Amino acid sequence: LPSVVSTMYILALIVHSWLRWAVIIAGVLALRSLLTEKDTAKNDRWGLFFMMALDIQMLLGLTLYLALSPNTTAILANFGASMGDPVARFWAVEHVGSMMLAIIFVHVGRVLARRAATPDDARLRQLICFGIALVLVLAGTPWPGMAAGRPLFRV
Repeated sequence: LPSVVSTMYILALIVHSWLRWAVIIAGVLALRSLLTEKDTAKNDRWGLFFMMALDIQMLLGLTLYLALSPNTTAILANFGASMGDPVARFWAVEHVGSMMLAIIFVHVGRVLARRAATPDDARLRQLICFGIALVLVLAGTPWPGMAAGRPLFRV
């Protein structure tokens, strides 16, 4: 059983790592579409892709965080001490917190756009919410060179 969990952990980590690029690309394309397109169907399509990629990423991330990651298990075993370690704090709080906020902003942006009185209001609401979400994703990503950094492409 430990071998199966270890294999699941590695597989989930690889998929989670690669899916970040789908999230970032969908976020950039959603913002680009909102800035350049008047076609609300195209804007909605990229916003939907951004939201779906983030939702899938969240499911994988929560699976890693709550079930598979030996790092998280160690962090949660002594949470107080982990808050004194910048790397442990990043994984326990900063990464999870920024990504959850990003997901909230994307969902709120889509709801606010549906409730907007005009297409321009809808675009503005999505532009603000998706922009904040993308900044949160980029800020919460463990880029190489950071204390908690990871490779750009995990294999």
